[in-house]
Amino acid sequence: MGSFRDLLVFGIVLLSLPVSFRRPFVGLLVFSWLAYMRPQDMCWSFARDMRLSFYVGMAMIAGWWANERGRRPFATWDARTRMMIALGCLVLVSYAQAKDQAEYVTRYLFEFLKILVIALFTSGQVNTRERFRGLVVLIAVCLAFFGIKGGVFGVLTGGATILRGPGGMLEDNNDFALALVMNVPLLFYLGNSERARPYVLAASRVAIVLTVLTVLLTHSRGGFLALVATAVWMAWRTGNLMRAAGGLFVSAMAFLVFAPRSVLERMATIGDTTDSSAMARLQSWSVAMRMIEANPVFGVGLRNFQSSYLNYAYLARVDAKTTYVAHNSYLQIWAESGTIAFAIYILLLMSVFVTCNRLYKMGQVRSDLRWVMDYARMMEATTIGFMVGAVFLNRGHFDLVYHWIALVTSLTAIAGYHWLRRPRAEAIARGGTAISIRRTPSFGVVGELRGAIPRWGR
Repeated sequence: MGSFRDLLVFGIVLLSLPVSFRRPFVGLLVFSWLAYMRPQDMCWSFARDMRLSFYVGMAMIAGWWANERGRRPFATWDARTRMMIALGCLVLVSYAQAKDQAEYVTRYLFEFLKILVIALFTSGQVNTRERFRGLVVLIAVCLAFFGIKGGVFGVLTGGATILRGPGGMLEDNNDFALALVMNVPLLFYLGNSERARPYVLAASRVAIVLTVLTVLLTHSRGGFLALVATAVWMAWRTGNLMRAAGGLFVSAMAFLVFAPRSVLERMATIGDTTDSSAMARLQSWSVAMRMIEANPVFGVGLRNFQSSYLNYAYLARVDAKTTYVAHNSYLQIWAESGTIAFAIYILLLMSVFVTCNRLYKMGQVRSDLRWVMDYARMMEATTIGFMVGAVFLNRGHFDLVYHWIALVTSLTAIAGYHWLRRPRAEAIARGGTAISIRRTPSFGVVGELRGAIPRWGR
């Protein structure tokens, strides 16, 4: 069976390479499948250690260069994608001045640069509503696979703990829980968009329940808090607070009644500062602040937090016998890459809410853009899940969040293109409020798209 899996996964990837070269968006779908479903980690022989994502990535980028260059931009350039470039440059500077440039640090640098390249490439490839939906559905299904699998495992075993994720960026149980929390809004809003097909809506709700169970079984307290924050945000955004509050209350009661005792005991320690894990986090945060004070501009260097830990522990009056990671994505970025990088990182995340709010208003004004409203709410809720989880996890360079920010840029560009295709006067005639064409999508991207429309229309 193991050999068959290896042959199957390898065969699919091998056959996809010429298609990825000819149609780079297909390559992006295959790359995302490898990144989020991790089929290679389900193999037991040669395919497990092969750099399949690298081969697909090279094929799709080479295909863009050969077949689409001059016709389709590599990236859709707006404030977000430019900030990604700036963040990448600052991370490079922090690496260059780091004391520890061991092989694992260099490998981590190239992994992060790869994440940025794929995010930028995504913003250029996803330039239609159909492509946007296709990629979002793929990501949702890939992560839902593990959510459903883990939930069924929990039911069959009576609530056994899930100690690790499938692999790659999802290997650690905390990272795994965070990714599944981010997937809950995808399943919810994609299900809502399929009300005409009740079986799809029902399947999405079942997947959400099992995904939530999987998050709980990872015993990740950060994942649990991110899940609660995401649920509260989605309830607030429904516009029907009484109904949403009732749903949250029922969910809370169900959690208290049906959750395994081990889960309840684990979550009960969230406020316990004497817990060893909580103490490690508090110590790491204190040490991170000392690093920031001593290295405010470029930080201590990429992936140098642990190697620098003991040097700053005494300044924080921490009796350190071992080293820890930052246990906080914001402090990780700030301490390792400096204040400017930290500010850009925060602006990247905040831009999601500014943009999605404006996209939602566009959908309110124009009937042909109603579909944007659910996506706008979905992007917000997913980002909230990450931002809350990031307070407790060392995931400043988490693949999914950069991919997600790139999709916000794509959604803005797609909605802006449709907005410009029909006169604003039509929206006003329908009784809507006139919204400035240049100001509706964030950072003036609609105005920038004026020159791009002929190219997009080809």
